[in-house]
Amino acid sequence: MKQTTALGDPRPAGRAHGGRIRRGIAPAADQAGMAGALIALVLVFAATAPHFLTVDNLLDVARQISVTAILGAGLTFVIMAAGIDLSVGSAVGVTALFAVWPAIEGFPPAIAVLAAIAAGLLIGALNGVLVARLRLDAFIVTLAALTYLRGVTYVGTGGKTLFSTTLGYAWIGNGTVLGVPVPVVIMVLVFAAGWYLLNRTVFGRWVHAVGGNAEAARLAGIPVQRVLTCVYVISGLCAGIGGVIASARLQSAVPDLGTGYELSAIAAVVLGGTSLMGGKGSLVGTLLGAAIIGVLVNGMTLLDVSSFYQQIIQGAVIVLAVAVDRLRVHGRPAPGTAA
Repeated sequence: MKQTTALGDPRPAGRAHGGRIRRGIAPAADQAGMAGALIALVLVFAATAPHFLTVDNLLDVARQISVTAILGAGLTFVIMAAGIDLSVGSAVGVTALFAVWPAIEGFPPAIAVLAAIAAGLLIGALNGVLVARLRLDAFIVTLAALTYLRGVTYVGTGGKTLFSTTLGYAWIGNGTVLGVPVPVVIMVLVFAAGWYLLNRTVFGRWVHAVGGNAEAARLAGIPVQRVLTCVYVISGLCAGIGGVIASARLQSAVPDLGTGYELSAIAAVVLGGTSLMGGKGSLVGTLLGAAIIGVLVNGMTLLDVSSFYQQIIQGAVIVLAVAVDRLRVHGRPAPGTAA
């Protein structure tokens, strides 16, 4: 006798259960492979780069990847829902401006931080409404946002750096908790909250379903438009957090702050196993992907590799990540078929 499974799956319960097991094994295998690649990279640089394998340097790597990783956490939700957000780098610049300006004007640090978070949420909500409600192409919407948000930052700063030596929330970027940099602590908290939301809530299952097949999800009663709006709001929230950390570290709002962050964040997400086609992904994988990129950049810097060559190598890593994602997609069995 057949039983209807979650989201109206008409397959026999045993076969559906077997499918869930296979879907669980595949991400675990991807994450194990990513962890192995990270360990191998660490061992290579430990043997070749001076002072790489020291506590101070490894903490510095973690601090350096914190903003990119947090942006990647938000992008994981968006890409899993078969969307894209190219505006996160520019959103970091805008939210940094919204944090630094109130602080310079004498507002309490909490107000400055909340202003940045609110700006990030607003940016994400606008992208989400345009994509989900008006059904505009996500690539075009967020590409346009990348451009006009950068313009907002230049207008707001007058093209100059807004700097303060008494920034009230500077400890967020430069402080430590029990010897661990505060940005790293925030990064861990963001990923923990994101992991719970994605893997232990109904909303997380909805994100998987919408990314896998939005029309089937709609027919199953899932509020697709609301889910799509929410994932962009989450991305905007992460951009706001990233803007606070980046501006706190620099104690300033820089007109071009965040330029290129979106590429590094997307690379971390895809490198971590999240499919650009949607429906499949992992926050653990995103964190591993960000760590690989951070270790690679840090190791090359310690080896005195030219920044020009570093850009070439990072670009090659992004191409490799997309190629691997495409191979995973084409190698995946069709729904309802035997593995």
